[in-house]
Order: sequence, then structure tokens, then C-alpha cells
Amino acid sequence: MKELNELNFPDDVRYAESHEWARSEGEKVKIGISDYAQDQLGDIVFVELPEVGDTLNKGEEFGTVESVKAVSEMYLPVAGEIVAINSSLEDSPEKVNSAPYGDGWMIEVKAGNPSELDGLMDKNAYLGTLKG
Repeated sequence: MKELNELNFPDDVRYAESHEWARSEGEKVKIGISDYAQDQLGDIVFVELPEVGDTLNKGEEFGTVESVKAVSEMYLPVAGEIVAINSSLEDSPEKVNSAPYGDGWMIEVKAGNPSELDGLMDKNAYLGTLKG
């Protein structure tokens, strides 16, 4: 595992305590897991995602990530309707390890309440929780 200063924490995303990130892109919100989360999990071998059209509440489980070490649930940081999934992760789940904020994104939602993003942590607050 890497030290915190070796990990990537972009300024343009918000973070949930459960280690998902959310990036506002107009009316949509792109979601994945943080660099810290993928680093803790190790080599990711499988990603299970919801169906396009599913509507979920904030905090609801939207999928799982399986690594050589463990299986972890992922929780929606903002309520909304799933409008896209990253289907390339079916064949290349390792993208979550190599580019968690880029090609390793997981889902895109049309946020039911965009102000829920304001309740998520910015980079500095998230780093503060990781440092304890």
C-alpha cells in the first residue's frame, strides 16, 4: 500500500466517508471509488454495477468491487437515476486501479437533489479523515 502523499486526490471531486468520489458534470454526476480505496483493496478483478434506469437513494448500495483481498460494497454519494455505467470495467476491471478518476469511473447519475454534493467532503476534509 502507498503512503497518502503518493495517492491522487483531485480538487474537482467531492468525497464520501465510504470512499466514493462524485464529480458534477452539468446535470449529471460521475461516480467512482477514490485512489485510497482502490489502493487499500489491491488488484481489482471484478466490478458489479447497477442497471441503467435504476433509481437509488443516497447511501444505498450501488454495486460491489472485488479484489484479490476482499469484496467491498459501494454506496451512492448522491440520490439519483443511473443514466450510464462504465461497461468497459466488465472486461478491464483493473482500470479502477490504474485510473480511478478517469477510465476507472463506475456510474453516472442524474442527481435527484444536486445540493447533496455540498454535503460531501472536499479534498482537504477527506485527507483529514484519512489521516485520522
